[in-house]
Amino acid sequence: MSALKKTKENAVSTQPDYRAFLASFQDRVDKVIHDLTQNRIMERIWACDHTVWKDDPEEITNRLGWLQSPEKMRDNLDNITAFVETARRMDFRRALLLGMGGSSLAPEVFRAIFGKKAGYPDLNVIDTTHPDVIIDWTHRVRNEKTLFIVSTKSGATVETLSLMKHFYNLLLNDQGKEAAGSHFIAITDPESPLTKEADRLGFLKVFKADPEIGGRYSVISHFGLVPAALIGMNPELILEKARTMIRNGEKTALHLGVSMGELALSGKDKLTLILSRKIEPFSAWVEQLIAESTGKEGKGIVPVTGEIVGPPQVYDNDRLFVHVRLKNDRSQDDMMDTLVKAGYPLIRINIDEPYDLCGEFLRWEMATAVAGAHMRINPFDQPNVESAKRAAKQILRAYREKGVFPESQPDSESGGVLIHSPYGGGSLKDVFKRFFSFIQPGKDKNSYRSYVSIQAYIKPDSKTDKALQAFRQRIRNRFHVAVTIGYGPRFLHSTGQLHKGDAGHGLFIQLTSEVKQDLPIPDKAGESGSGVTFGILKSAQALGDRQALIDAGRKVIRFHLKTDISEAMEQMTRALPIIKQGG
Repeated sequence: MSALKKTKENAVSTQPDYRAFLASFQDRVDKVIHDLTQNRIMERIWACDHTVWKDDPEEITNRLGWLQSPEKMRDNLDNITAFVETARRMDFRRALLLGMGGSSLAPEVFRAIFGKKAGYPDLNVIDTTHPDVIIDWTHRVRNEKTLFIVSTKSGATVETLSLMKHFYNLLLNDQGKEAAGSHFIAITDPESPLTKEADRLGFLKVFKADPEIGGRYSVISHFGLVPAALIGMNPELILEKARTMIRNGEKTALHLGVSMGELALSGKDKLTLILSRKIEPFSAWVEQLIAESTGKEGKGIVPVTGEIVGPPQVYDNDRLFVHVRLKNDRSQDDMMDTLVKAGYPLIRINIDEPYDLCGEFLRWEMATAVAGAHMRINPFDQPNVESAKRAAKQILRAYREKGVFPESQPDSESGGVLIHSPYGGGSLKDVFKRFFSFIQPGKDKNSYRSYVSIQAYIKPDSKTDKALQAFRQRIRNRFHVAVTIGYGPRFLHSTGQLHKGDAGHGLFIQLTSEVKQDLPIPDKAGESGSGVTFGILKSAQALGDRQALIDAGRKVIRFHLKTDISEAMEQMTRALPIIKQGG
């Protein structure tokens, strides 16, 4: 008999697709659910009652459009499908989405899980300012007919607009103004600056999204449905799955939200997502939703995604595991059983097939709204995001004035790794020993434990992914802490709010590297002048985020990798095994 069956007395069976094994926390979760139900929590959310979260309606009443989106978007399907047919007639072989955070994550999930249907454009996402990546795509789009999707709610996202200006000028120089504009569409709010810019440049189409939907809640809107339809997904089925969840999933959404919030308030704030391999990319979307919605006012839930599951002894008592599996996939059950048997709380969500994820978007959005209510925070704002942007702007301004970044010399160097550490230099071993001595274990079962965030402002590729995972796993296994990985600057739009807005338990390892070739960012689309490059922008963003973390009282260390990234990461990983915590 499995551990899950043995613990049946601790299970909540609210629906066949949802099971919870919360051990000693079950009674507490049940009590909160009872209290919230008595307070008509779900009825008030559907009524868009801002007092569910705060007395002040600012950034709440104008951020609840996602509740009606599955119904409202039905009226937009003809427009979307007509455009997709136009794109197919124009023989676009590829769609390249330029976006960050909520504008890019759902399309990336759709492409990674569903692929693309024969006869439809392929879809890729650029959500980086790393010039090596942009140069690679510059060469590729010159050899195939590409539709560019400029996706930004505000219409002012610096990374997105920088990419748009670069690729527009590329096509302008190659094909002329009329042809260049016909390769671009925009998805943005109705009154954003991008609508006027798209008109000036002659974009093929502008989709004006619902302005009352926040970016991370925008998947069931133009931001998700247009890219999905372009790769041949069925937008009507997407909406039907979302509506089905609204009809049938309210009880489980309430339970999931209360479980996340109550366990986080009790010290189990590391929400660890384990998914069937086929649907694993979905976790990146959940990561942003949870981190940006709950990491504020000195509170937060730390989503842990992409982690290789380990034995119970590598985990501390700060974990809540959520296992999302496809029907008939039992490949991870033994590992999950072992964790439950060891006393770790687990929630299991079963889905029949990948399209059911379109309902999961709604379940997780509602659960996050409930968690925010229980934690007494506003899950729809992002008050700390601007701090990194302001710091980056100041650094860029200083660079323009002096031609160099306002940065001190490295404290030491080890095998081509430059170490910037306010805690003293020396060898990698010595630096790591001092830095990881800051890890704080929970004083008791209801207090918080540190986590480690690896912030990689380096070129993302499969080889680097593997090296980062090895580094991450070594840290976790040695210190029993949750370790997250984010590529910069994309993580600034997903987990950056959490890093600066939570209770300050994070330790931050920033990685930067050399670029092979830099690339100018046009000052204006259609004109040749340039005052800054993508490499300079990326460096300013890394330094700005580092300064914002320091200003928020966080522990930060930076490693600049001058040599091959994988080799440098292997060197750093090898420096870890002989370290003993606090020694």
